[in-house]
Amino acid sequence: MWDFATDPEFQRKLDWMAAFVTEECEPLDLLFPHGGDPYDVHNKASRAVLKPLQEKVREQGLWACHLSPELGGQGYGQLKLALMNEILGRSYWAPTVFGTAAPDTGNAEILAMYGTEEQKRRYLQPLLDGDIVSCFSMTEPQGGADPKEFTCRATRDGDGWVIEGEKWFSSNARYAAFLIVLAVTDPDAAPHQRMSMFIIPSETPGIEIVRNVATVNERDELDEGIHAYLRYHQVRVPADAMLGGPGEGFKVAQSRLGGGRVHHAMRVVGKCQRAFDMMCERALSRRTQGRVLAEHQFVQGFIADSAIQLQQFRLLVLQTAWIIDTQPHGAARTHIAMCKVALAQVLHDVVQRALHLHGSIGITHELPLAEWWAAAPQLALADGPTEVHKATVAKGMLRKYEPTSGLFPTEHVPARRAAARKRYASILEEFGE
Repeated sequence: MWDFATDPEFQRKLDWMAAFVTEECEPLDLLFPHGGDPYDVHNKASRAVLKPLQEKVREQGLWACHLSPELGGQGYGQLKLALMNEILGRSYWAPTVFGTAAPDTGNAEILAMYGTEEQKRRYLQPLLDGDIVSCFSMTEPQGGADPKEFTCRATRDGDGWVIEGEKWFSSNARYAAFLIVLAVTDPDAAPHQRMSMFIIPSETPGIEIVRNVATVNERDELDEGIHAYLRYHQVRVPADAMLGGPGEGFKVAQSRLGGGRVHHAMRVVGKCQRAFDMMCERALSRRTQGRVLAEHQFVQGFIADSAIQLQQFRLLVLQTAWIIDTQPHGAARTHIAMCKVALAQVLHDVVQRALHLHGSIGITHELPLAEWWAAAPQLALADGPTEVHKATVAKGMLRKYEPTSGLFPTEHVPARRAAARKRYASILEEFGE
């Protein structure tokens, strides 16, 4: 049966999370507001505030819940994780406080599945403990997010590999203890068998940060960018640096993305809900043309459109999580793509309305709305451009259909009417129709 209820025991955990994120995590957003602050493990002030909060999360059994129990998590399914991430989305720092910050979550899963015992000891456990951060280095300056266009190469040399090439928008490289890099190892193979995945310690000779690229909410002149333009100059790694087998890089990469996209989508729900809360508060608090804003139909339209759009998106994401939990592997692929397509538009629309309703203060840094709104274009590109996922949705839908066998469409009215008359010919004849 369909059931939209949440288990009471788990709801109590969600209630604790909601209060904790509001009271403890959101203040961190104000104390340490720069994009790289949650990932800078050398900032003593932020760590002094962070560590006690992380310990409280552990005491509640809510630390890194996406992980299996053997890795220190709860082994929660995607539906429970989606409900949790809806709450975490209200605060930029919350994922770090709860041990679920990207790209560390996906990198931890890769190491858990493909890393050697030494790599797990050296990197996985400190990553799970929140003592280090990591980088996922995949996209390239010319090829973007299309693996078929990648040129960064890894060449076999004796008992190791040599990596040469450039990577673009590698998150948190400046703070990372290690990088997970996707490189071409067999350019003549089929497109999705050309690449392999490697783990590289950040101190390895030959890794150059050409520059840290500032996005729209970061200031280039203050070097606030956290997405690196990287160049690999003859970077040598041992044979066991390969994660997975030769040519399995795409497979390894995909193993970390599906669930992460659902988590990301639910964090957008949480952020939009916070913007919606601000919108409704504003509507009841300010007056114009002799009435409170909430009495104006334009404002009522903003609120209704936002509530409907947000609820539609929330249900789509929760259904996607449910499919992942209950259906065979790969069954949720189209739904995951739907979530990815919708999230940037929902964030843009809901935050835009909230920002507009706040007037001039909405576009200042005295409220978080302008920063959230400016992030929408970035979300439309993260984890692959929206258009790529639209194509995935369309192909998934089209697989359910077949072309018509005749000259006219299946719903052709004259043909269907003739078939209906033939089926009931005796009755029609009896009553003179």
